[in-house]
Amino acid sequence: MPIPATDDAFWMQHCLQLAAQALTLSNPNPRVGCVIVGPDGQVLGKGHTQAVGGPHAEVMALRDVQAQGHDPRGATAYVSLEPCSHHGRTPPCCDALVAAGIARVVAALPDPNPLVAGQGFARLRAAGVQVQWGVGAVEAAELNLGFLSRLMRQRPWVRLKVAASLDGITALPNGQSQWITGPAARLDGQAWRARACAILTGVGTVLHDDPLLNVRDIPATRQPHLAIVDSQLRTPPTARLFEVPQRQVLIYTACTDAARQHALQARGATVVAVPAAQGARVNLAAVMAHLAQWPVNELHVEAGATLNGALLAGDWVDEWLLYQAPTIIGGGLGMAQRPQPLETLAGVQPLQVLSHTAVGDDGRWLLRPARRTDWLAPLFPAHGAAERPDTEPS
Repeated sequence: MPIPATDDAFWMQHCLQLAAQALTLSNPNPRVGCVIVGPDGQVLGKGHTQAVGGPHAEVMALRDVQAQGHDPRGATAYVSLEPCSHHGRTPPCCDALVAAGIARVVAALPDPNPLVAGQGFARLRAAGVQVQWGVGAVEAAELNLGFLSRLMRQRPWVRLKVAASLDGITALPNGQSQWITGPAARLDGQAWRARACAILTGVGTVLHDDPLLNVRDIPATRQPHLAIVDSQLRTPPTARLFEVPQRQVLIYTACTDAARQHALQARGATVVAVPAAQGARVNLAAVMAHLAQWPVNELHVEAGATLNGALLAGDWVDEWLLYQAPTIIGGGLGMAQRPQPLETLAGVQPLQVLSHTAVGDDGRWLLRPARRTDWLAPLFPAHGAAERPDTEPS
C-alpha cells in the first residue's frame, strides 16, 4: 500500500537517506536529497546532490521522473534544504520545480547561503507553490554541520580524530604509534577522512611520521585537501604527502623565509602567511578563517598532542572522534597538551557522548562539547511551525 503523500515525516526520512548518499560526493556543496511524490503516494522520482558543477538533488529527482515516464504536475517535492534561487554553476532549482508543475514543496531547512536565504521559498510561493519547512530539520542539519558552520560561523566544523589506548596514550615516548588500534578501526577512520573537505595536521606529525594523510583502501570520489600548521616552514619538500595526486596542500606559516616558501611552492603547495600567535605559533583563528574561504566545510584533524592541545585550548574542537584500543601502554604521549595547563578542574570542558560503537576489537566514541550546536537555532522553526504550511523562515 502506498504511503500517503501527506505523510511528511516519512517522506523526509527517505529524503535524508538520499542526502546521506552524497556524504563524500557533494563537498563543498551541501548534502541534499529530494523525493517527488504523487498525490496518490507513488514515488515519481528521487535524487541527491552530485559533485560540484553537477545537478542538484531537485534536478536529479526531476530527471528521474522524466526517465520513468511520470507526470510531476500536482506532486509534492520533499527536499532536505531550501531549493536554490540563484544562477551558480547550475540554474535555480526553484525555477525547475515551478516549470515541472510541482504543487507543494516540503523542505527540512532554509538555506543560510546569502544567495538563497529564503529567496527560494519566496519564488516558489510567488509562483503559487505551497511551501512548508521544518520537517526533519535537526537530522538535515546534522548531515550538513560543515556547510552550515562555514556559512553561519565563518569557520569549518572541526572534528578531531584520536587513536589511543585505554589509558589515553597515543604514542610511545619515542613517538611510535603504528599501530595502537586494529585494521577495522583504521579502515573506519578512512571513511571519516573521505567525508571531510580537508585534513589538518601539524608539522611535527609530518616530520616524525612522513604520512600520506590521504583516503585509501576505500572507494573515494575525491581526495580531501591537506592543511599543515607549520610556524617555521619545516615541512620538507621531499615529504611523501606531496605524492598524493589531485589534492591541494595548504601550509600555514608565520615564517617569511622566501627560499623555504619557493621550495614548497615548487612541489605544488600553497603557502599561506598568517599572523603569529603567542610563542610564535600560527594564529589558529586566521587558519580557520582562511579554510572557510577556501571553502572547507568539515575539517578532519589528525595531529599530535601539541596541535591538538592548541585546538582544545582555543575552543576550536567541535567534535571528538576517539578510537580506543583495549590495551594499557603505561606511559607515553597523551591526546592533547595545552599550551598553558589548567590549574583547576573547573576549566575542563564536559563532553556529550553521541555514540559508542565497537569497530573490530576497538571502541569508537563520537563526543561533542555541550551545547555545541546552539548556533543552529535560527534554522529550526518555532514550536509547531513544522505543522503549518507557508511558514516563513526567521
